[in-house]
Amino acid sequence: MTSGYRLRKGTPADAPLVVEQRRAMFVDMGEPDDAKMAEMSRRFLPWVEERLANGTYRAWLIEHDGQSVAGAGLWLKEGQPGLRSEVAFVPYVLNVYCHPDHRGRGLARQLMEAIIGACRDEGMSVVELHASEFGRHLYETMGFKATNEMRLKLE
Repeated sequence: MTSGYRLRKGTPADAPLVVEQRRAMFVDMGEPDDAKMAEMSRRFLPWVEERLANGTYRAWLIEHDGQSVAGAGLWLKEGQPGLRSEVAFVPYVLNVYCHPDHRGRGLARQLMEAIIGACRDEGMSVVELHASEFGRHLYETMGFKATNEMRLKLE
């Protein structure tokens, strides 16, 4: 871990922090910090609280001088029986965020290494995520590959 930084697992009490980092992540990607963003945050809070409590969402946070400066989550999405895995869920990384003042120190990589390590320790055989333009290079250097997933946006 980079000097002065501490990695820790999140708890249900961290749900408001997870929401704030998610909001900041979207703002950094160019989304307006408006009423729609506030509504998304309002709806996300009980969703993430419930999943942090039941273990289907796991958070990792990095603190510096007592403040959380980076975070990432792993959502165990309910899955269907398939060829990729024998488990009933798909590990999905989301909400990877690092405060601008702390970027360039490898914190996002440390978060991802912790998440991937946890997945390996639990015998998971695949990890999925959607990469922003900011994170794509990191994920590619860690071995993530683009898939054939497609999306139709319904207006």
